[in-house]
Amino acid sequence: MNYSIESAEIIKYSITAAFGFLVSMLCTGRLIPYLRHKQFGQFIREEGPQAHLSKAGTPTMGGLAMAVGITAAIILAIILGIGRAGDLIAVLLSMYAFGAVGFIDDFNKIAKKQNEGLTPRQKLLLQCLFGLLLALFMMYREGTSVFVPFLKTRVDMGWLFIPFIVFIEVAMANAVNLTDGLDGLASSQTAIVACTFAVLGIIQAAPSAMGAAGQAVFGAAIGFLLYNRYPAQIFMGDTGSMALGGVLSATAIVGGMEWLLPIAGAIFVIEALSVIIQVGYFKMSGGKRVFRMAPIHHHFELGGLHESKVVKRFCIFTAICCIIAIISVV
Repeated sequence: MNYSIESAEIIKYSITAAFGFLVSMLCTGRLIPYLRHKQFGQFIREEGPQAHLSKAGTPTMGGLAMAVGITAAIILAIILGIGRAGDLIAVLLSMYAFGAVGFIDDFNKIAKKQNEGLTPRQKLLLQCLFGLLLALFMMYREGTSVFVPFLKTRVDMGWLFIPFIVFIEVAMANAVNLTDGLDGLASSQTAIVACTFAVLGIIQAAPSAMGAAGQAVFGAAIGFLLYNRYPAQIFMGDTGSMALGGVLSATAIVGGMEWLLPIAGAIFVIEALSVIIQVGYFKMSGGKRVFRMAPIHHHFELGGLHESKVVKRFCIFTAICCIIAIISVV
């Protein structure tokens, strides 16, 4: 790998992140009063933590602002020449596709005045379709080999590459969606993971689509986090969480770092597994539970830990996982 980095390239990447931050921050600030006026408020599940009922009516669908910030930053990156345009456009399309699924879900919830949107089957079919399109694009553009962390080698997966990419896209979109349950949780974890991809993309080679996309997502997530941290003035909704899952997975895929997702984004994996374990054990045991509530962030919250402390501890955990991810590559 080429680890030589010119200062001019570093400046371009930094400008990309700063631009994503600025656009996302400004858009989020303008979106809050608009969503309030339109009464696009969050509906809270009655079976969720009782402390969250007070959050009902908080503006949702704020992920639109992040999507605008990421789009603006990636367009700037293309103009600056830090990453192949085709790869960066693929990242954007992945974000739009999965974000659209979340948008439809959010809009249905608001229209029906209840916490129900698309059916799980409808979501899964759409997600698999979008994942398949990205898999075919990457197979045509880059081939079917993937990088293996720690071993620091590439393995050709052949036709297994297609279901592999589809699984990554679908799993990450739903994992980020499940993680979005506390103020600032999903946006903070996404920012840390995106920053890791940005660092790895930059030190691998310049220009780098993974580096540019990582910086764009990092900047936009931080810009949104200013309003999404506790106490949240706005929620990202499924629009944002699905879009972030799509853009994070696509960023890793265009950089050939698919296997880094479960390492750097281990918290997303744990959140998803906690739901699977909880539901599976509940059915097998006839009503017993492993956790106080799933996803696992609610388990800690119901254990007496304030949600802001849960978020901070999850951030520390994710930062450690990201350091391990970097070590596994360099």
